[in-house]
Amino acid sequence: MALHRRRRLPDLLSSNNARLASARRLTSRKDRRETGRFLAEGAQAVREALAVGAVVELFATAEARDRHPELSADAAEISARDAAALSETVTPQGLVAVCRLPQPALAEVLERRPRLLVAPVACNEPGNLGAIIRTADAAGADAVLVDGGVDPYNGKVVRATAGSLFHLPVLACSSVELLAGCRQRGVQALATTGRGTSTLDELIDDGTLVGPTLWLFGNEAHGLAGPLIEQADLSVRVPIYGRAESLNLAATAAVCLYASARQQRQRETG
Repeated sequence: MALHRRRRLPDLLSSNNARLASARRLTSRKDRRETGRFLAEGAQAVREALAVGAVVELFATAEARDRHPELSADAAEISARDAAALSETVTPQGLVAVCRLPQPALAEVLERRPRLLVAPVACNEPGNLGAIIRTADAAGADAVLVDGGVDPYNGKVVRATAGSLFHLPVLACSSVELLAGCRQRGVQALATTGRGTSTLDELIDDGTLVGPTLWLFGNEAHGLAGPLIEQADLSVRVPIYGRAESLNLAATAAVCLYASARQQRQRETG
């Protein structure tokens, strides 16, 4: 009778394993900043991280390995409990990568003659910041420049970007420094506010959005600070045609970025 060799299952990594302990510390903003590493959870984020060579370490539960064999062949197997300890979301995915993603300095971003830049200022909601990064990627923006608020490498933000974090530079910088750099390089700064002196429709009609543009988006509750609005070239409001009080932050960003992207591409294609 023929003997069938049983496939050897990977050993379960101990909860006390040093690699796993180091990964757990990356749920802390302080440790992310000190090590330059962060966690990417879920199949989409891990797929994109692998595609750009950003993965340093990969962990997966047995269930996640079964669901995503194409992503987890080289993963260290961990328990569901340990996977939950690596997750900053309500529903852990069981597939987590430790990533290192070197980002250019602000000066490098500006030297590349960007056409479309996005600057969320003091954005405190991970879902909103993740949605803005994802929208910036979809609109073809050159970089997302974050001033204050939630850490863009927070686990909830990373997951909300659906992999877009790995497609364009996302870095922290000062809005004051950013505005000064844009002014030197002929990039107009547009500050969004419900009290804007110009409407988005007016800027579309007069061709303002064709030029290189930095969009500034403020905090969910309080918007942009007055001094920052004053330093921008124009303050812009999105017109409300119905009875809604306003648009939320992520929706405002989507409307503005796509308006710029459409105008710029129309000019490029003639």
